[in-house]
Amino acid sequence: MPFACRTLTIRLALVASLFATLTLACWAQDSPAAPTPQPEKPLPVLNYAKPVSYFPNPLGPYTPRRVAEPNLANTARVDSLMHNGKLYLSLNDAIALALENNLDIAIARYNLNIADTDVLRAKAGAQILGVPLGIVQNTPGGGVGGIGTQVGSGTGGTTLGAGGAGAGAGGLVSSTAGGLFGPPITTFDPVVTGTFQNDHAGFIPTSPFQGSYQGTTTANFSYIQGFQWGTNLSVGFTNTRTTSNSGFQTVSPALNSGFQFKLTQHLLQGFGFAANDRFIRIAKNNRELSDVAFRLQIITTVDQIENMYWDLVYAYENQRVKEESLAFSDKTLSDTKKQVEIGSLAPIEAVRAQSTVAADQQALTVAKTNLQLQQLVMKNALSRTLHDPTLAGADVIPTSTMEVPENEQVQPTEDLVNEALHHRAELVESRIQLNSQEASNKALRSGLKPTLDLFAYYGGSGVGGAQNPANICQTANQQFCASANPNATLGQFPLAPSTSYASTLNQLVNSTAPDKGVGLQLNIPLRNRAAQAVQVRGELEYRQAQMALQQTENRVSIEVRQAQFAVEQNQASVASAKAAVDYAKQSLDAEQKKYQFGTSTTTAVLQTRSALATAESTLMSAMAAYEKSRVELERSVGTLLDHNGISIDDAARGQVTRLPNLPYVAPRKDLPSITPPTAQQ
Repeated sequence: MPFACRTLTIRLALVASLFATLTLACWAQDSPAAPTPQPEKPLPVLNYAKPVSYFPNPLGPYTPRRVAEPNLANTARVDSLMHNGKLYLSLNDAIALALENNLDIAIARYNLNIADTDVLRAKAGAQILGVPLGIVQNTPGGGVGGIGTQVGSGTGGTTLGAGGAGAGAGGLVSSTAGGLFGPPITTFDPVVTGTFQNDHAGFIPTSPFQGSYQGTTTANFSYIQGFQWGTNLSVGFTNTRTTSNSGFQTVSPALNSGFQFKLTQHLLQGFGFAANDRFIRIAKNNRELSDVAFRLQIITTVDQIENMYWDLVYAYENQRVKEESLAFSDKTLSDTKKQVEIGSLAPIEAVRAQSTVAADQQALTVAKTNLQLQQLVMKNALSRTLHDPTLAGADVIPTSTMEVPENEQVQPTEDLVNEALHHRAELVESRIQLNSQEASNKALRSGLKPTLDLFAYYGGSGVGGAQNPANICQTANQQFCASANPNATLGQFPLAPSTSYASTLNQLVNSTAPDKGVGLQLNIPLRNRAAQAVQVRGELEYRQAQMALQQTENRVSIEVRQAQFAVEQNQASVASAKAAVDYAKQSLDAEQKKYQFGTSTTTAVLQTRSALATAESTLMSAMAAYEKSRVELERSVGTLLDHNGISIDDAARGQVTRLPNLPYVAPRKDLPSITPPTAQQ
C-alpha cells in the first residue's frame, strides 16, 4: 500500500528551507564579492627556461619579469552546469571542474615553472635551488585510495602537505644529489666588469721632488667566461691617465695601458663535461621530475574527486532510503493510532510505533546533514572560491550513478603488476633521481683529484703622453730638466716625444712590450679527507636510493594485488547485498500480508521495514565501495588518467578542452524533468 508523509514532512521541509536561508544570509554578510568568472580563451604556455633576449629591448635581461596574479575566479564551466540554483554534476563534469579549479592542482601547477627557472639558472653555471616535488593534499574530503576507508562515514580525510620541500631532488638538505658539492664552476654567462674613476689629489710638498697636485683617471675592463668542458677565459684591459705638476715627472699627462688574454684548462679536478655541466643535467632531470610529480598530483586529486563523488551519491541514496523509512513508519503510526482508538490494538503498539518514528527521524537528520556536508566539500574541491552566494547555497545534484557489471573481465594479476611497474609515477621519479645521483657522483669522483691547471696568456703594455711643461728647462744653466738642446754635464735630457692614446694602444699588439707565457698550477690537498667523505657519502646515497627503488616496486606490487582483491571482494559484497535487499522486500511484503490478516504485529512490520532500509543502505555502501575499489585499482596500476581520458596538457593549462570519459558509470534515471545544461566541451 502507498505511504505518504504529511505534517512531519512539511515541518522538515520548513526547517531545511530556514537552514538554507540562514546559510545564504551568512555568506552574503561575511564574504566579499565573488570574482568574475574567467573568460574561456586559450591560455598562454610559458617557458621560463628561456632567457629574455636583448632584442628588441636591450634592457630586457635586466628588467624584472612580471608573474601574473593568481586567478581566484571560478571558470565559466561552473555557471554552465548551474540550473535553477542547483549544480547538476556528472562524474566527468566533476573531474573537469577539478582540473580547472581545484586549488591543490593550481598550487602544484606553479612547480612546473619553478623547475624551468632552475634549468635557466643551471645553464648559466649557477648552483640549482631544487624543485618542490611533494603532493599537495589540502582539499578536505574523499581521501585517496578507496581501500580501508569506510564508505558513508563522513567526509573522509586527506594528508595535509605544503607541496614538498624545495631542498632538491634528494629531499635532504645536505644530500649530495643536489649538486652542492664537487669542483667549482665558473659562470657560463659572460661577465663584463668595468671600473671608471677620476681622482684629483692635492699635496703639501715636503721635498723639492714632490709636486702639489696629481690627477688620476682610471678606466679598467675585464671579461670572464667558463665553458662546460672545463676551460676558463679571462680578458683584462687597463688604462691610466696621470697628470702632475711635479718638475721631476717627465711626462704629463702620462698614459699607461695594458691587456692580458688568458686561457685556463682543468686537467684533473674539474676536467670534462661530467664535472661542469652537472647542474644542467640535474636541473633537466628535476624538470622531468616536476612533470612526473604533477602527473602524480593529478592522479591523486582525480582519485580524491572520484571518491568524493561516490560518497555524494551514497549520501543521496542514503537520504532517500531514510525518507522512505520515515514515511513508512509515519504511516504505520497513523494507522496504529486509528486501530488503538477503535480498540483493535493495545495502546503500547502506538508507543512502539512512535518510538520507531523518532528513531527514523533521527536517522533522516543524520543522513541530511551528511548530504549537506558532502555537497559542501564537493563544491569546495571543484571551485577556487565559495564567495559566490549562488554557488555556496546551491545543491549539488549528481547525474551519474553507480554501475556494477554483471560479468567483469578479470585481468591477470601479473599483467597488472608489470603494467604498474612501467606506469607508476613514484617509480619513474625514483629512476630519475637515481640518474641525478649518478651525475652528481661523477662530479664527486672528479673532486677527489688534485687540481692541475694548464694556463696560457698573452698580453702587452703601452706608454704614452706629452712632455710635462713643469719639467722643461727655463734657462740654459738649469739642471735636471728637459731641453731641446740638452747639456749632459748639467743633467739635462731631451724633450719626451708626444705619444697619443691611439699609439699607446698600438703598442699593446705590436710587440713593443709583450707579455706571454704558459704554465701549470698544481694544488694537492694532503690527506683529502673532506673530498673522500663526500664521495663515499654520494655512493652510499646512490645505493640507498637503489634499495628504496626496489622497496617501492615491492610496495607497488602489494598495492596492485590488494586493490584487485578489493575489487573482487566488493563485487561479491554487491551481489550479496542485492540478494539481501530482495529477501528483505519479500519479507516485508509477507509481513504486511500477515498484518492485514491479523497474524502479525505493528512491531514486526516496522522491524521488517527497518531491515529492508538497512539492506538498501548496505547495498548502496557496497556499490560505492566497489566504485572506489575500481578507482584504487586504476590508481595502483598507474592507468587512472589514461583509462579515463584525462589530458595532462589540459590540467597543466587549467583549461579542459575535452571532457574525461569514465567507464562503468551510468546516468541517473530519477532526475527531475528539467534537463540539466550540457557540459561545456
